[in-house]
Amino acid sequence: MLILVLWMSVGLVALALYFADTMTLELRASANRAAGLAAEQAIEGASRYVAWSILNLSTNGVIPTNSLFRCESLPIGEARVWIIGRDTPPTLNVTATQPVFGLVDEAGKLNINRAGSNILVYLPGMFVDVAQAVVDWRSTNSTLTLNYGALGYEAKHGQYESLDELRLVQGITLADLEGDDRNRNGVQDAQEKAASGAKPFYPGLLDYLTVYSREPNTHSDGTTLTNISNRAQLLGLLSTAFGQARAQQVLNQLGFRGNATPTIASPLQFYLNSGLGEDDFARIAGELATSTNSFTYGRVNINTAPEPVLTALFMGSGVNEQTATGAAETLINYRRSNPDSLGSVAWIVTALGRNSPVVTALAQRDRITTRSFQYSADIAAVGPEGRGYRRVRFVFDLSDGTPKIIHRQDLSRLGWALGDTVREKLLAGNTP
Repeated sequence: MLILVLWMSVGLVALALYFADTMTLELRASANRAAGLAAEQAIEGASRYVAWSILNLSTNGVIPTNSLFRCESLPIGEARVWIIGRDTPPTLNVTATQPVFGLVDEAGKLNINRAGSNILVYLPGMFVDVAQAVVDWRSTNSTLTLNYGALGYEAKHGQYESLDELRLVQGITLADLEGDDRNRNGVQDAQEKAASGAKPFYPGLLDYLTVYSREPNTHSDGTTLTNISNRAQLLGLLSTAFGQARAQQVLNQLGFRGNATPTIASPLQFYLNSGLGEDDFARIAGELATSTNSFTYGRVNINTAPEPVLTALFMGSGVNEQTATGAAETLINYRRSNPDSLGSVAWIVTALGRNSPVVTALAQRDRITTRSFQYSADIAAVGPEGRGYRRVRFVFDLSDGTPKIIHRQDLSRLGWALGDTVREKLLAGNTP
Protein backbone atom coordinates (compact mmCIF):
# COMPACT_ATOMS: atom_id res chain seq x y z
CA MET A 1 0.00 0.00 0.00
CA LEU A 2 2.87 2.36 0.83
CA ILE A 3 4.52 1.74 -2.55
CA LEU A 4 1.18 2.31 -4.29
CA VAL A 5 0.64 5.57 -2.41
CA LEU A 6 4.16 6.72 -3.31
CA TRP A 7 3.58 6.01 -7.00
CA MET A 8 0.29 7.86 -6.91
CA SER A 9 1.99 10.80 -5.20
CA VAL A 10 4.69 10.86 -7.85
CA GLY A 11 2.02 10.78 -10.56
CA LEU A 12 0.06 13.62 -9.01
CA VAL A 13 3.20 15.71 -8.57
CA ALA A 14 4.13 15.08 -12.23
CA LEU A 15 0.67 16.14 -13.35
CA ALA A 16 0.86 19.24 -11.18
CA LEU A 17 4.26 20.14 -12.64
CA TYR A 18 3.00 19.50 -16.17
CA PHE A 19 -0.04 21.74 -15.75
CA ALA A 20 2.05 24.38 -13.97
CA ASP A 21 4.48 24.44 -16.92
CA THR A 22 1.57 24.62 -19.35
CA MET A 23 0.09 27.55 -17.47
CA THR A 24 3.50 29.26 -17.46
CA LEU A 25 3.68 28.92 -21.24
CA GLU A 26 0.10 30.16 -21.55
CA LEU A 27 0.93 33.12 -19.33
CA ARG A 28 3.87 34.01 -21.55
CA ALA A 29 1.76 33.56 -24.68
CA SER A 30 -0.94 35.79 -23.19
CA ALA A 31 1.66 38.42 -22.33
CA ASN A 32 2.97 38.24 -25.91
CA ARG A 33 -0.55 38.58 -27.32
CA ALA A 34 -1.23 41.55 -25.05
CA ALA A 35 2.08 43.13 -26.08
CA GLY A 36 1.19 42.55 -29.74
CA LEU A 37 -2.15 44.28 -29.26
CA ALA A 38 -0.39 47.17 -27.53
CA ALA A 39 2.04 47.44 -30.46
CA GLU A 40 -0.82 47.39 -32.98
CA GLN A 41 -2.63 50.16 -31.16
CA ALA A 42 0.62 52.12 -30.86
CA ILE A 43 0.98 51.94 -34.65
CA GLU A 44 -2.54 53.32 -35.04
CA GLY A 45 -1.65 56.17 -32.70
CA ALA A 46 1.63 56.78 -34.56
CA SER A 47 -0.22 57.00 -37.87
CA ARG A 48 -2.33 59.82 -36.42
CA TYR A 49 0.82 61.51 -35.14
CA VAL A 50 2.36 61.31 -38.62
CA ALA A 51 -0.79 62.74 -40.20
CA TRP A 52 -0.71 65.65 -37.74
CA SER A 53 2.99 66.23 -38.40
CA ILE A 54 2.52 66.25 -42.18
CA LEU A 55 -0.42 68.64 -41.96
CA ASN A 56 1.32 71.10 -39.65
CA LEU A 57 5.00 70.74 -40.60
CA SER A 58 4.98 69.99 -44.33
CA THR A 59 5.24 73.57 -45.59
CA ASN A 60 4.60 74.11 -49.31
CA GLY A 61 5.51 70.56 -50.21
CA VAL A 62 8.70 70.32 -48.12
CA ILE A 63 9.05 67.01 -46.28
CA PRO A 64 9.20 67.35 -42.46
CA THR A 65 12.62 66.43 -41.05
CA ASN A 66 13.47 64.49 -37.90
CA SER A 67 14.35 67.75 -36.17
CA LEU A 68 10.69 68.78 -36.38
CA PHE A 69 9.01 65.65 -35.02
CA ARG A 70 10.05 62.44 -33.28
CA CYS A 71 10.64 59.35 -35.41
CA GLU A 72 12.65 57.12 -33.09
CA SER A 73 11.56 55.28 -29.93
CA LEU A 74 8.39 57.33 -29.58
CA PRO A 75 6.50 56.19 -26.44
CA ILE A 76 2.79 55.52 -26.89
CA GLY A 77 1.33 54.01 -23.75
CA GLU A 78 3.63 51.16 -22.71
CA ALA A 79 4.71 50.57 -26.31
CA ARG A 80 7.31 52.32 -28.44
CA VAL A 81 7.32 53.05 -32.17
CA TRP A 82 9.92 53.79 -34.81
CA ILE A 83 9.39 55.24 -38.31
CA ILE A 84 11.85 53.44 -40.57
CA GLY A 85 13.22 55.80 -43.21
CA ARG A 86 16.08 56.11 -45.65
CA ASP A 87 19.36 58.02 -45.53
CA THR A 88 18.62 61.27 -47.41
CA PRO A 89 20.88 62.38 -48.84
CA PRO A 90 22.50 58.94 -48.88
CA THR A 91 26.14 58.35 -48.06
CA LEU A 92 27.69 57.69 -51.44
CA ASN A 93 29.33 54.29 -51.98
CA VAL A 94 28.70 53.23 -48.37
CA THR A 95 26.33 50.41 -47.40
CA ALA A 96 24.54 51.27 -44.16
CA THR A 97 24.10 48.55 -41.54
CA GLN A 98 21.78 50.36 -39.11
CA PRO A 99 18.43 51.83 -40.19
CA VAL A 100 17.72 55.54 -40.12
CA PHE A 101 14.38 56.93 -39.02
CA GLY A 102 12.05 59.40 -40.70
CA LEU A 103 9.50 59.76 -43.47
CA VAL A 104 10.24 58.64 -47.03
CA ASP A 105 9.40 60.96 -49.90
CA GLU A 106 7.43 59.15 -52.60
CA ALA A 107 8.30 61.92 -55.09
CA GLY A 108 11.95 60.98 -54.70
CA LYS A 109 11.21 57.87 -56.76
CA LEU A 110 10.24 57.10 -60.35
CA ASN A 111 6.50 56.80 -60.94
CA ILE A 112 5.85 53.60 -62.89
CA ASN A 113 2.60 55.06 -64.23
CA ARG A 114 4.56 57.90 -65.89
CA ALA A 115 8.19 56.92 -66.46
CA GLY A 116 8.99 55.37 -69.83
CA SER A 117 11.07 52.27 -70.40
CA ASN A 118 13.90 54.55 -71.60
CA ILE A 119 14.23 55.76 -67.98
CA LEU A 120 13.31 52.60 -66.06
CA VAL A 121 15.89 50.54 -67.92
CA TYR A 122 18.75 52.42 -66.26
CA LEU A 123 17.76 51.47 -62.71
CA PRO A 124 20.06 48.94 -60.98
CA GLY A 125 18.97 45.40 -61.71
CA MET A 126 16.64 46.39 -64.55
CA PHE A 127 16.81 44.96 -68.08
CA VAL A 128 15.43 46.23 -71.38
CA ASP A 129 12.77 43.52 -71.76
CA VAL A 130 11.64 43.91 -68.14
CA ALA A 131 11.41 47.72 -68.42
CA GLN A 132 9.34 47.33 -71.57
CA ALA A 133 7.09 44.78 -69.85
CA VAL A 134 6.53 47.20 -66.93
CA VAL A 135 5.34 49.89 -69.33
CA ASP A 136 3.34 47.39 -71.41
CA TRP A 137 1.34 46.32 -68.32
CA ARG A 138 -0.13 49.82 -67.99
CA SER A 139 -0.31 50.65 -71.70
CA THR A 140 -3.68 50.70 -73.46
CA ASN A 141 -1.90 50.32 -76.81
CA SER A 142 0.24 47.27 -76.16
CA THR A 143 2.91 46.49 -78.72
CA LEU A 144 4.55 43.55 -76.95
CA THR A 145 3.58 39.91 -77.31
CA LEU A 146 3.78 38.51 -73.80
CA ASN A 147 2.37 35.12 -72.85
CA TYR A 148 0.34 35.98 -69.76
CA GLY A 149 -2.17 33.30 -70.70
CA ALA A 150 0.34 30.66 -69.61
CA LEU A 151 0.36 32.34 -66.18
CA GLY A 152 -3.42 32.16 -65.90
CA TYR A 153 -4.29 35.85 -66.30
CA GLU A 154 -4.09 38.74 -68.76
CA ALA A 155 -2.14 41.99 -68.68
CA LYS A 156 -4.03 44.82 -66.99
CA HIS A 157 -3.45 47.52 -69.64
CA GLY A 158 -4.36 50.14 -67.06
CA GLN A 159 -2.69 52.24 -64.40
CA TYR A 160 -0.81 50.55 -61.56
CA GLU A 161 -2.64 50.86 -58.26
CA SER A 162 0.27 49.68 -56.08
CA LEU A 163 3.80 48.39 -56.46
CA ASP A 164 2.56 44.91 -55.59
CA GLU A 165 1.18 44.68 -59.13
CA LEU A 166 4.75 44.45 -60.38
CA ARG A 167 4.83 40.85 -59.19
CA LEU A 168 2.32 40.09 -61.94
CA VAL A 169 4.49 41.58 -64.68
CA GLN A 170 6.17 38.92 -66.78
CA GLY A 171 9.88 38.73 -66.11
CA ILE A 172 9.84 40.32 -62.63
CA THR A 173 10.53 38.22 -59.55
CA LEU A 174 10.35 38.95 -55.84
CA ALA A 175 14.15 38.93 -55.81
CA ASP A 176 14.13 41.78 -58.36
CA LEU A 177 11.81 43.85 -56.18
CA GLU A 178 13.46 43.20 -52.81
CA GLY A 179 17.05 42.64 -53.93
CA ASP A 180 19.24 41.80 -50.95
CA ASP A 181 16.99 43.84 -48.65
CA ARG A 182 14.63 41.03 -47.68
CA ASN A 183 13.07 42.91 -44.77
CA ARG A 184 12.79 46.17 -46.79
CA ASN A 185 14.36 48.48 -44.23
CA GLY A 186 16.90 50.06 -46.57
CA VAL A 187 20.04 48.72 -44.89
CA GLN A 188 22.12 45.57 -44.98
CA ASP A 189 21.34 43.58 -41.86
CA ALA A 190 23.70 40.89 -40.62
CA GLN A 191 21.65 38.02 -42.04
CA GLU A 192 21.38 39.79 -45.40
CA LYS A 193 25.13 40.33 -45.48
CA ALA A 194 25.70 36.64 -44.80
CA ALA A 195 23.28 35.71 -47.59
CA SER A 196 24.79 38.05 -50.20
CA GLY A 197 28.38 37.18 -49.32
CA ALA A 198 30.96 39.44 -50.92
CA LYS A 199 28.56 40.90 -53.49
CA PRO A 200 27.69 44.62 -53.29
CA PHE A 201 24.44 45.25 -51.44
CA TYR A 202 21.51 45.80 -53.80
CA PRO A 203 18.31 47.15 -52.17
CA GLY A 204 15.92 46.15 -55.00
CA LEU A 205 13.55 48.03 -57.28
CA LEU A 206 10.98 48.80 -54.56
CA ASP A 207 13.30 51.49 -53.16
CA TYR A 208 13.26 53.37 -56.45
CA LEU A 209 9.66 53.11 -57.65
CA THR A 210 6.27 54.51 -56.68
CA VAL A 211 2.74 54.96 -58.02
CA TYR A 212 1.73 57.86 -55.78
CA SER A 213 3.67 61.00 -56.76
CA ARG A 214 1.51 63.92 -57.85
CA GLU A 215 1.41 67.67 -57.25
CA PRO A 216 -1.70 69.84 -57.09
CA ASN A 217 -1.95 72.67 -59.60
CA THR A 218 -3.96 74.67 -57.09
CA HIS A 219 -3.34 76.60 -53.89
CA SER A 220 -4.66 75.34 -50.56
CA ASP A 221 -7.75 77.55 -51.03
CA GLY A 222 -8.55 75.91 -54.37
CA THR A 223 -7.43 78.75 -56.65
CA THR A 224 -5.36 77.65 -59.62
CA LEU A 225 -1.63 78.18 -60.03
CA THR A 226 -0.24 80.38 -62.79
CA ASN A 227 0.10 78.67 -66.17
CA ILE A 228 3.60 79.46 -67.48
CA SER A 229 2.29 79.67 -71.04
CA ASN A 230 -0.50 82.15 -70.21
CA ARG A 231 0.63 85.73 -70.82
CA ALA A 232 -2.10 87.41 -68.74
CA GLN A 233 -1.64 85.13 -65.74
CA LEU A 234 2.13 85.50 -65.87
CA LEU A 235 1.91 89.27 -66.10
CA GLY A 236 -0.25 89.39 -62.98
CA LEU A 237 2.07 87.08 -61.00
CA LEU A 238 5.27 88.83 -62.08
CA SER A 239 3.84 92.31 -61.52
CA THR A 240 2.84 91.42 -57.97
CA ALA A 241 6.26 89.94 -57.27
CA PHE A 242 8.59 92.38 -59.08
CA GLY A 243 6.58 95.36 -60.33
CA GLN A 244 5.14 96.20 -63.75
CA ALA A 245 8.36 97.19 -65.49
CA ARG A 246 10.33 94.12 -64.38
CA ALA A 247 7.38 91.88 -65.22
CA GLN A 248 7.30 93.12 -68.79
CA GLN A 249 11.05 92.65 -69.06
CA VAL A 250 10.77 89.04 -67.95
CA LEU A 251 7.93 88.38 -70.40
CA ASN A 252 10.10 89.74 -73.21
CA GLN A 253 12.95 87.49 -72.12
CA LEU A 254 10.60 84.51 -72.25
CA GLY A 255 9.52 85.35 -75.79
CA PHE A 256 6.15 87.00 -75.17
CA ARG A 257 6.75 89.76 -77.71
CA GLY A 258 3.88 91.13 -79.75
CA ASN A 259 1.39 88.35 -80.29
CA ALA A 260 3.98 85.59 -79.87
CA THR A 261 3.14 82.85 -77.36
CA PRO A 262 6.22 80.72 -76.71
CA THR A 263 6.03 77.10 -75.60
CA ILE A 264 7.64 76.72 -72.19
CA ALA A 265 8.05 73.04 -71.42
CA SER A 266 9.01 73.19 -67.74
CA PRO A 267 9.65 75.48 -64.78
CA LEU A 268 13.38 74.86 -65.32
CA GLN A 269 13.14 76.15 -68.89
CA PHE A 270 11.16 79.13 -67.59
CA TYR A 271 14.01 79.92 -65.19
CA LEU A 272 16.72 79.54 -67.84
CA ASN A 273 14.93 81.86 -70.28
CA SER A 274 13.51 84.40 -67.82
CA GLY A 275 16.70 86.20 -66.82
CA LEU A 276 15.67 85.92 -63.15
CA GLY A 277 18.21 85.16 -60.46
CA GLU A 278 17.88 82.03 -58.33
CA ASP A 279 16.46 83.91 -55.34
CA ASP A 280 13.92 85.83 -57.43
CA PHE A 281 12.80 82.66 -59.20
CA ALA A 282 12.38 80.90 -55.84
CA ARG A 283 9.85 83.60 -54.86
CA ILE A 284 7.48 82.57 -57.66
CA ALA A 285 8.44 78.93 -58.37
CA GLY A 286 5.69 77.52 -56.16
CA GLU A 287 3.10 79.51 -58.12
CA LEU A 288 3.91 78.03 -61.54
CA ALA A 289 2.15 75.19 -63.35
CA THR A 290 2.69 73.74 -66.81
CA SER A 291 -0.91 72.70 -67.45
CA THR A 292 -4.49 73.45 -66.49
CA ASN A 293 -5.07 69.93 -65.16
CA SER A 294 -5.86 69.48 -61.48
CA PHE A 295 -2.62 67.60 -60.84
CA THR A 296 0.82 67.07 -62.34
CA TYR A 297 1.93 63.45 -62.03
CA GLY A 298 5.30 61.74 -61.83
CA ARG A 299 7.77 64.56 -61.22
CA VAL A 300 10.93 63.48 -59.39
CA ASN A 301 11.96 65.52 -56.36
CA ILE A 302 15.63 66.36 -56.92
CA ASN A 303 15.94 67.32 -53.24
CA THR A 304 15.31 63.77 -52.03
CA ALA A 305 15.88 61.35 -54.93
CA PRO A 306 18.72 58.84 -54.39
CA GLU A 307 21.62 58.58 -56.79
CA PRO A 308 20.26 55.61 -58.86
CA VAL A 309 16.98 57.47 -59.50
CA LEU A 310 18.76 60.66 -60.55
CA THR A 311 21.13 58.73 -62.82
CA ALA A 312 18.27 56.84 -64.49
CA LEU A 313 16.32 60.07 -64.97
CA PHE A 314 19.29 61.82 -66.57
CA MET A 315 20.21 58.91 -68.85
CA GLY A 316 16.58 58.47 -69.86
CA SER A 317 16.60 62.14 -70.85
CA GLY A 318 19.43 61.49 -73.32
CA VAL A 319 22.56 62.10 -71.23
CA ASN A 320 25.43 59.60 -71.44
CA GLU A 321 26.20 57.39 -68.44
CA GLN A 322 29.43 59.08 -67.35
CA THR A 323 27.91 62.55 -67.42
CA ALA A 324 24.70 61.36 -65.73
CA THR A 325 26.53 59.55 -62.93
CA GLY A 326 28.82 62.51 -62.31
CA ALA A 327 25.89 64.93 -62.25
CA ALA A 328 23.95 62.76 -59.80
CA GLU A 329 26.90 62.66 -57.39
CA THR A 330 27.43 66.41 -57.77
CA LEU A 331 23.79 67.13 -56.94
CA ILE A 332 23.78 64.87 -53.88
CA ASN A 333 26.99 66.44 -52.58
CA TYR A 334 25.60 69.92 -53.24
CA ARG A 335 22.33 69.34 -51.41
CA ARG A 336 24.22 67.80 -48.48
CA SER A 337 26.39 70.92 -48.24
CA ASN A 338 23.63 73.45 -48.98
CA PRO A 339 20.42 72.21 -47.32
CA ASP A 340 18.98 75.73 -47.07
CA SER A 341 19.45 76.53 -50.78
CA LEU A 342 17.09 74.00 -52.34
CA GLY A 343 13.92 76.07 -52.62
CA SER A 344 13.37 75.64 -56.37
CA VAL A 345 14.67 73.65 -59.32
CA ALA A 346 17.02 76.55 -60.08
CA TRP A 347 19.59 75.16 -57.65
CA ILE A 348 20.65 72.46 -60.10
CA VAL A 349 21.79 75.21 -62.48
CA THR A 350 23.97 76.59 -59.71
CA ALA A 351 25.29 73.12 -58.92
CA LEU A 352 25.89 71.88 -62.48
CA GLY A 353 26.23 75.05 -64.53
CA ARG A 354 23.92 76.56 -67.13
CA ASN A 355 25.63 74.71 -69.98
CA SER A 356 25.44 71.26 -68.40
CA PRO A 357 23.94 68.60 -70.73
CA VAL A 358 21.80 67.48 -67.80
CA VAL A 359 20.32 70.94 -67.32
CA THR A 360 19.65 71.27 -71.05
CA ALA A 361 17.97 67.86 -71.22
CA LEU A 362 15.80 68.35 -68.14
CA ALA A 363 14.58 71.73 -69.35
CA GLN A 364 12.88 70.08 -72.32
CA ARG A 365 10.42 68.05 -70.21
CA ASP A 366 8.49 68.73 -67.00
CA ARG A 367 10.17 65.95 -65.01
CA ILE A 368 11.63 67.49 -61.86
CA THR A 369 10.41 69.33 -58.78
CA THR A 370 11.47 70.31 -55.27
CA ARG A 371 8.05 69.69 -53.71
CA SER A 372 6.36 66.56 -52.39
CA PHE A 373 2.85 65.78 -51.25
CA GLN A 374 3.02 62.00 -50.68
CA TYR A 375 5.07 60.47 -47.88
CA SER A 376 5.41 56.90 -46.70
CA ALA A 377 5.71 56.11 -43.00
CA ASP A 378 7.04 52.62 -42.31
CA ILE A 379 6.01 52.27 -38.66
CA ALA A 380 7.40 49.49 -36.45
CA ALA A 381 6.41 49.01 -32.82
CA VAL A 382 7.12 46.83 -29.82
CA GLY A 383 4.85 46.40 -26.84
CA PRO A 384 5.69 46.30 -23.11
CA GLU A 385 9.03 44.67 -22.21
CA GLY A 386 10.07 44.69 -25.87
CA ARG A 387 7.51 42.05 -26.89
CA GLY A 388 4.89 41.90 -29.63
CA TYR A 389 6.80 43.32 -32.62
CA ARG A 390 4.52 44.71 -35.35
CA ARG A 391 5.15 46.73 -38.52
CA VAL A 392 2.83 48.54 -40.95
CA ARG A 393 3.72 50.78 -43.89
CA PHE A 394 1.43 53.73 -44.65
CA VAL A 395 1.40 56.15 -47.58
CA PHE A 396 -0.07 59.59 -46.82
CA ASP A 397 -1.33 61.98 -49.50
CA LEU A 398 -1.49 65.71 -48.78
CA SER A 399 -2.18 66.86 -52.34
CA ASP A 400 -5.74 67.98 -51.64
CA GLY A 401 -4.84 69.79 -48.42
CA THR A 402 -5.74 67.10 -45.87
CA PRO A 403 -3.50 64.10 -45.06
CA LYS A 404 -5.17 60.89 -46.17
CA ILE A 405 -3.94 57.31 -45.91
CA ILE A 406 -4.02 55.98 -49.48
CA HIS A 407 -2.09 52.77 -48.89
CA ARG A 408 -1.57 50.47 -45.94
CA GLN A 409 0.45 47.25 -45.85
CA ASP A 410 1.33 44.96 -42.95
CA LEU A 411 5.05 44.09 -43.09
CA SER A 412 5.33 42.23 -39.79
CA ARG A 413 5.89 38.99 -41.68
CA LEU A 414 9.24 40.29 -42.96
CA GLY A 415 10.74 40.05 -39.49
CA TRP A 416 12.84 42.38 -37.38
CA ALA A 417 13.76 45.58 -39.21
CA LEU A 418 15.01 47.93 -36.47
CA GLY A 419 18.65 46.83 -36.50
CA ASP A 420 20.94 45.32 -33.89
CA THR A 421 21.35 48.48 -31.80
CA VAL A 422 17.65 48.72 -30.93
CA ARG A 423 17.48 44.97 -30.33
CA GLU A 424 20.43 45.02 -27.92
CA LYS A 425 18.94 47.89 -25.92
CA LEU A 426 15.58 46.12 -25.67
CA LEU A 427 17.21 42.87 -24.57
CA ALA A 428 19.20 44.77 -21.96
CA GLY A 429 15.98 46.27 -20.62
CA ASN A 430 17.04 49.80 -21.51
CA THR A 431 14.85 52.40 -23.17
CA PRO A 432 16.18 52.65 -26.77
